[in-house]
Amino acid sequence: MAGSPQASGKLPTDPTTATAAPAQSQFTIPAAAALTLLGEADENLIALEKQLDADIHVRGNEVTLTGAQAAVAFAEQVFTELLALAGKGQYIGADVVRRTVGMLAGDSTESPADVLSMNILSRRGRTIRPKTLNQKRYVDAIDEHTVVFGIGPAGTGKTYLAMAKAVQSLQAKDVNRIILTRPAVEAGERLGFLPGTLYEKIDPYLRPLYDALHDMVDPESIPSLIQSGTIEIAPLGYMRGRTLNDAFILLDEAQNTTPEQMKMFLTRLGFGSKIVVTGDITQVDLPGGQRSGLRVVREILEEVDDVHFSTLGSSDVVRHRLVGDIVDAYEKWQAERDADDDGAQPPSGRSGTSGGRGGRGSGGKNSAAGDGEKGNG
Repeated sequence: MAGSPQASGKLPTDPTTATAAPAQSQFTIPAAAALTLLGEADENLIALEKQLDADIHVRGNEVTLTGAQAAVAFAEQVFTELLALAGKGQYIGADVVRRTVGMLAGDSTESPADVLSMNILSRRGRTIRPKTLNQKRYVDAIDEHTVVFGIGPAGTGKTYLAMAKAVQSLQAKDVNRIILTRPAVEAGERLGFLPGTLYEKIDPYLRPLYDALHDMVDPESIPSLIQSGTIEIAPLGYMRGRTLNDAFILLDEAQNTTPEQMKMFLTRLGFGSKIVVTGDITQVDLPGGQRSGLRVVREILEEVDDVHFSTLGSSDVVRHRLVGDIVDAYEKWQAERDADDDGAQPPSGRSGTSGGRGGRGSGGKNSAAGDGEKGNG
């Protein structure tokens, strides 16, 4: 079965060992963990068979792995991590199997069981946690830095996880309030042309933040929390002229800020506060070809202490599997388009301009850091 190690956990064939005698490993899984590990109707076992090169045979609670030595050793690692997750009472589905294989096939030394069992919030039996290594690194960065940028495509959990950390900080009394904000410019629509009062015009732009909040806080308590100022949800323009102390401040859809708006927002930071900025630099809706503040802020603040940039990619998408494929297809198309544009540029003095533009575009693709139980972008 074809596939890259990062995508499927399959190991390249070594010609020097291709004719070597197959290796074999046998072990017994605890009876209590058998159903969790193998899945209903052997769903997880089927997923493992598709993603591992070693042959897997299960009889009762006994598992036998057969194949090339490297393939068997890798499969043992996968089973060890999945058993550790089962021992922690974590649900294991085909998606968890896929992510476990992907993490072990990568270069990280972190345990998938530790990554996938890191709980941020639990409410009514539902737990919000990172689902990928990059997501865990993103969450860790929020704990360790005062200002964090979460940059990535839709569905990578950058907003949802930041919201969960905000609620966690409020519950732990690390902050006194949560401030959630978005620029009110999207998809070419202007507020003046929308029907209704100012609140009715603005509300649709802020609705995704309300929706995420309802997953994390008792909905009946939200009106009183908003009325008391403990939670504030407002357009970005309402942040001007303020100093925000003892607050967890989240700016969402930051790709739709101008550089001037981004500077205005970041300088609202007060004592005891934390800022998280999220956005997708491939979906800028600013009119008139204006530069996105999220595109340029990395060039400006990269070397500033206590400011961290986390980049999420298609492998971190936790929505429908097809969303990740769509993100990859668009990135491929954009790369080909950029290459054609660069090839069409005249030589000499004007080439430097196109090179600068290319540098900004590629900056968001550097995999640097780490979506929650739900896939809100």
